[in-house]
Amino acid sequence: MATDIKDTAHAVDAAAVMRLLPARPRLLALGEPTHGEDTLLDLRNQLFRQLVEEEGYRTIAIESDCMRGLVVDEYVTSGTGTLGEVMERGISHGWGAFEANHELVRWMRAYNDGRPASERLRFAGFDGPLEITGAASPRQALTALHDYLSARLDANLLPCTAETLDRLLGTDDRWTDPAAMRDPAKSVGQSAEAGRLRLLADDLGELLDEQMPHLITATSRDDWDRARLYGRTATGLLRYHHWMADTSPARMTRLVGVRDSMMAHNLLAVAARGPALVHAHNSHLQRAKSTMRMGGTPLEWWSAGALVSARLGEEYAFVATALGTIRHQGVDTPPPDTVEGLLYALPEDRCVIDAPRLATALGTPRPAARVTPWFGYAPLDPARLADNDGIVFVKDVRQS
Repeated sequence: MATDIKDTAHAVDAAAVMRLLPARPRLLALGEPTHGEDTLLDLRNQLFRQLVEEEGYRTIAIESDCMRGLVVDEYVTSGTGTLGEVMERGISHGWGAFEANHELVRWMRAYNDGRPASERLRFAGFDGPLEITGAASPRQALTALHDYLSARLDANLLPCTAETLDRLLGTDDRWTDPAAMRDPAKSVGQSAEAGRLRLLADDLGELLDEQMPHLITATSRDDWDRARLYGRTATGLLRYHHWMADTSPARMTRLVGVRDSMMAHNLLAVAARGPALVHAHNSHLQRAKSTMRMGGTPLEWWSAGALVSARLGEEYAFVATALGTIRHQGVDTPPPDTVEGLLYALPEDRCVIDAPRLATALGTPRPAARVTPWFGYAPLDPARLADNDGIVFVKDVRQS
């Protein structure tokens, strides 16, 4: 058994990951079991550089606000702004403060310097404009879409004026009240104005598609793609706010499902541009259903990875990351009868594992599921090993 497991392990590099796959995927998803560990972000950066230099990858997409990500993309492609302000404005969830994220953006900008547009690296956030405490106002996305269309089309084609949008949107604090996450009555998501905005967002998005040949000629494919991002973000946010105002038992399940659906649509747009590395929590990228408990209620929904995999097939690949210890968070040496414990016994500090071969080597019954005292670390599911194309295992994560 120990020999069989060792045979599935290889040094962590892009070439070893690629050897696990039948062909170069359009989206290579690298998951992480916890957020905020520089060890994992440094490993991501290393793999991305190798994928760029050896495999022709040109985009990285991370679990961050898709609208704010446009600021980072503008910086890495054209040098607009300074690194400090771009990291503050362009990456959500507070992750712009991590040094490894600074290093990623700094390297991408240096790589692009002097290169033609066709060879430049691109950056994307693929999460919606969402935080745990609530969701953004749809104003930015909806007005940006309207501005793009109104500048290039006859006003008679548009379903509304900018003034009508402004009146229906009202003040942004109506949408961003954090109390709405716990109290549906505090949400404006099912108001008459919100219902009207959903119809207008749908009409504006349809008009964008109907006028695609003219709009691409009048601007560029990149500008049109950006307008599509505005459109799907506006409709996604309005749908999310609708469910924030809902009082049925399905409320939280629909909220987490809408978020991952927004992620999936953004990833499919990234995939249309060419091969990309995707980095996010394992639970957003796995092919299996995601589960969690919130307020004592079990939730189950299809992850962004499951949705994208269903569309792309073998052009989507998922490599999960698992850890041995995170001692500064109370995650100590894994029990030897767990998957993490078996991998911890290997001599390498980090390795990439052929997950289907590992599942075969372990046979049945599967090892025990690991239980850790820290809610911020999600262990591997032994029953789902074969759903992964690979596993990156890092023996010990030390505090930065």
